[in-house]
Amino acid sequence: MAIMITDECINCGACEPECPNTAIYEGGVQWTWGGGTSLTEVEIDGGEVVAGDAPQSAISDEYYYIVSDKCTECMGFHEEPQCAAVCPVDCCVDDPDYRESEEDLLAKKDWLHAAS
Repeated sequence: MAIMITDECINCGACEPECPNTAIYEGGVQWTWGGGTSLTEVEIDGGEVVAGDAPQSAISDEYYYIVSDKCTECMGFHEEPQCAAVCPVDCCVDDPDYRESEEDLLAKKDWLHAAS
């Protein structure tokens, strides 16, 4: 599963630099597929191809957020999700809407970082 940031976030920013996939963004900030990954383009739902550096709409305007499709729970990088480890208010929690197996998370990591 992916990690999510709850509305208890105090916007301290401790989580953002810890993410190996650059899946965490400040509220209101647009994100990209390519940021922190090797993706140059991505085929999204419906077959549309999006450039890796094309800005995507912010998921939250109020507090830091995690792009679930880029979150691997730090699998293949660390023993535990680093955002949760450094969060002073414990608002980085499992996202019940995005359940993925360890195998799926490692495959996502390989896709994000072009491992063969």
